[in-house]
Amino acid sequence: MKNILVTSLSAALILFSGCSSKKVFEPEVTGSSWDKYESIGEDIIDITSTSALLDNRKILAKDAKIDIEIAENYRLIANTDGWILSATIDGKLKLQSILDKNKVEEFDLKKTIASASVKDDNLAVIFADNELGVYSISSKELLLKETVGDALAIDSRIANPYFVGGVVIFPTLDGKVTIVNLESKKRLRTTIVSSEDKFNNILYFNIIDQKVIAATAYKILSMDQKEAHEKYEIRSVAYNGENLFLATKQGEIVSLTPNLQLNAKLKFPFAHFLGLITKDDKVYILEKEGYLIVASKDLSSYTVHSVSLDEGFVFVTDKGFVVNDELISIE
Repeated sequence: MKNILVTSLSAALILFSGCSSKKVFEPEVTGSSWDKYESIGEDIIDITSTSALLDNRKILAKDAKIDIEIAENYRLIANTDGWILSATIDGKLKLQSILDKNKVEEFDLKKTIASASVKDDNLAVIFADNELGVYSISSKELLLKETVGDALAIDSRIANPYFVGGVVIFPTLDGKVTIVNLESKKRLRTTIVSSEDKFNNILYFNIIDQKVIAATAYKILSMDQKEAHEKYEIRSVAYNGENLFLATKQGEIVSLTPNLQLNAKLKFPFAHFLGLITKDDKVYILEKEGYLIVASKDLSSYTVHSVSLDEGFVFVTDKGFVVNDELISIE
């Protein structure tokens, strides 16, 4: 028993020593403290890629608050095409119109929903088991179903299906992009972004210059007639209308063309980035230890500012970073 206690104590001391010596981002030079803050009045209790749920059960979108209330047993799914989508863990899905609060559509899909999008009368759903489906909103009819690979564990950041032309593009939970024709109800193409075993869901998706841009936590894809892949350990992705910007787990800010050609790179040793915004000619990066990095869009220069920062959900809006109930404004 004594040997067991000694071994356990030694292991605990080693673990404590390792944790206490963990290195964090410490900028050599900082500018003035950031002084642009606003209260949003309510704490964030959950986030999606398009919106955040506040503790009064109402919605914070990228550009404004939305006066729609989500039921207590429902989880926020998306803000899409004029609808707020929410769901229960057993697959009851509710669509609430932003313009007409009396307009509500409900589905009973019987299993957990990971993400969803709406376009006109079409509802596209990615289930937590990585099954894909499209439904008619008016008739509630299942229009098509696709089964793709297993997803063993997923990142909390989940991209939504994307409607373009006559197709719906599904950013799957196992690191693929699947394109389905709505008229023929057939799969047109499936492309692998990355093939890691866990936490491999698509966390960023966009259409840029007629190219499909998709990223997991491990790789980024640019696809039109040809495919380009680049390997980065990705925390955040943003697009400024010209170039893509990545914040990586290695403390890098990377600028890429839509073809994934490298423009420039900045390195901040031991930085842990919480969010990334591009606005006008600047790139804003929020760092965990309480810093806001403001870089030129060509990454040729930057300043570091200390910010008041608590732990909690971080939601990126058009105006800045919302942490809990406080907006760190970039305007």
